[in-house]
Amino acid sequence: MLTKRDGAPSSMPSIYGLKPKFQSLLRPAVNFLAKVGVTANQVTIAALFLSLVVGLVIAWKHGGRSLLLLPAVLFVRMALNAMDGMLAREHNQKTALGAVLNELGDVIADIGLYFPLALVPGFDPPLLAAVVLLSVLTEMTGVIGVQIGASRRYDGPFGKSDRAFVFGLLGLLMGFGVNLDRVVFYVLFAMVLLLVATIFNRAWHALREVESSVPAK
Repeated sequence: MLTKRDGAPSSMPSIYGLKPKFQSLLRPAVNFLAKVGVTANQVTIAALFLSLVVGLVIAWKHGGRSLLLLPAVLFVRMALNAMDGMLAREHNQKTALGAVLNELGDVIADIGLYFPLALVPGFDPPLLAAVVLLSVLTEMTGVIGVQIGASRRYDGPFGKSDRAFVFGLLGLLMGFGVNLDRVVFYVLFAMVLLLVATIFNRAWHALREVESSVPAK
């Protein structure tokens, strides 16, 4: 059964490949949380709540200095996402509920954190909506791998960590008042192309994985 953070590693270059080193840095904190009774599901819910709150703040302020929250929250959320998986795997907290919360939580958090950027001057709403929609489809494609008998796919080139890096960088620059003019439009357009490529790549590798597991006649 797929539980917290199981799945095949990415087969293309992606920030996701840095995850093992990041986890090593977080392990002392994870061990402490487990010792005091914090569960993986509680960490997952905390990451979701944090994303939704910051999304509301950005929508309320229409960007400006509030965009500086974006890179900070994305980094904290990345850490929390890694920590909930480590709690589940390394401290015997794997549950079916955890798998559901993990997948749904990530998607809802992305929507709640990125959609408010449509209210920020400089972001093209239709393109931003396309990025968010394709992000959801990207994660859905990864989960479909399990449904057809493959592993949960995390293939690149544009996974969740990569999206977080790009949005965090945009938030940092715009939060400090850097005039990016049409750069944001072209970045969002490039994200759309990369997300389409990621969807096809995850689907292709899932199918290849299933084919390779069928015994030769």
